[in-house]
Amino acid sequence: FFLSFCLFLLIAEGCASLPDVTPLIHDISLEGKTPSIMGAEGALPEGERRKVIDRLKRQVRSTDMLERHVAVMELFSASPLVKGNKATLLIDGESTYRAMFRAIANARDHINFETFIFNNDRIGRKLADLFLLKQSEGVEVNVIYDSAGSFGTPASFFDRLREGGVRVLEFNPINPLDVRKEWLITRRDHRKIMVVDGRIAITGGVNISQVYSSGLSGPERSGDKKEVWRDTDVQIEGPVVAEFQKLFLETWKRQKGPELPESEYFPVLKPQGSDLIRVVGSRPGDINRTTYIMYVSAFTYAAHTIHLTNAYFVPDEQTIKALTGAAKRGADVKIILPGSSDEALAFYAGRYYYSRLLEAGVKLYERQKAILHSKTAVIDGIWSTVGSTNMDFWSFASNNEVNAVILSRQFAVQMEHMFQRDLAESRQVTLAQWEKRPLFPRLREWFFHLFKRWL
Repeated sequence: FFLSFCLFLLIAEGCASLPDVTPLIHDISLEGKTPSIMGAEGALPEGERRKVIDRLKRQVRSTDMLERHVAVMELFSASPLVKGNKATLLIDGESTYRAMFRAIANARDHINFETFIFNNDRIGRKLADLFLLKQSEGVEVNVIYDSAGSFGTPASFFDRLREGGVRVLEFNPINPLDVRKEWLITRRDHRKIMVVDGRIAITGGVNISQVYSSGLSGPERSGDKKEVWRDTDVQIEGPVVAEFQKLFLETWKRQKGPELPESEYFPVLKPQGSDLIRVVGSRPGDINRTTYIMYVSAFTYAAHTIHLTNAYFVPDEQTIKALTGAAKRGADVKIILPGSSDEALAFYAGRYYYSRLLEAGVKLYERQKAILHSKTAVIDGIWSTVGSTNMDFWSFASNNEVNAVILSRQFAVQMEHMFQRDLAESRQVTLAQWEKRPLFPRLREWFFHLFKRWL
């Protein structure tokens, strides 16, 4: 009965739909207005907003990313576009963990931490030890972990944190006896957020597991893992950090977590750089699938380049049309996808769409020598995103996700360099080669794509 009920829930989730973005994108009217922008001291006047946008425009070729795409996101995102930030690219797991440990060591008031997977391994235990140390020093530590993502982590691991004073919240417990509200086994928290003292935020795709502890910036360590996982995060300082804090506290409240002690969650934040950033948080619900709207809109408005890296790529019709449309317009559309994957169903289902993309001029590459887990994009040399969102129906429709969108020429250059390094470790898939593959892979891809709404 239990398995049948779970199957029913999965089917019901698969009946959900993604919003029809296309009419909105084509009908958006700027009406002579500049995008709304917040600064450290509040909303910027129109004249100052125009100066910010014009300065960005002068740095790149003409693109609709700076006005039309921003206008679409302004309609749907609860988080504003914020100036005065500094974004630091954390190119892989090694650099992400170093940044996390450094920020935790310097924490003085609180640490709010949210993750999908929190493993009981070398990295997980080191992070837990740091949390306990800071809690003993009087720093308030609050942790949210996903029940399904951390299913293999023993309860004793989290009990130890609780016994040390850390407040630990299990997101949407799999065990129906532990739920605090309705039991929705398909709703998962896939976000990765760390906020330290309300001043530093780290987000991206990196979970807490030692499989991420090697990569582009560090040597492989024998004995640590069976395979290297390739992923990316970003560290952000400046006024926009408050938007990450809001997402964390909202999730804590929705999950009916224990009352939090008074802390300085929202300190006065001064400008730390020149990056314009929007925090795009998405959760299940027809009007809350903002990461989906973000991607389809960005692809639609791209004029020159779309350089996308995504670990679980099972595109829907609107995404395919947006990508192929950009390629047909003459944009350089390159997508780095996994050469092998920990999720075989999504891997083969995504390959079903290769022919259609290749025929339209989209260039596809498969990352070698690593398990690709990154979810990043850089478009038209000015728009970048780093986040937790996979490009599949499950991520868009059933998960809590978060992406940072950075409007910055300097940051986009760093993203391009990272993309080129991954490209050098990838094998291009050509249409001529792809059309020669045997019958069995074709049948396997066709069969798995039938289940795309459950991937």
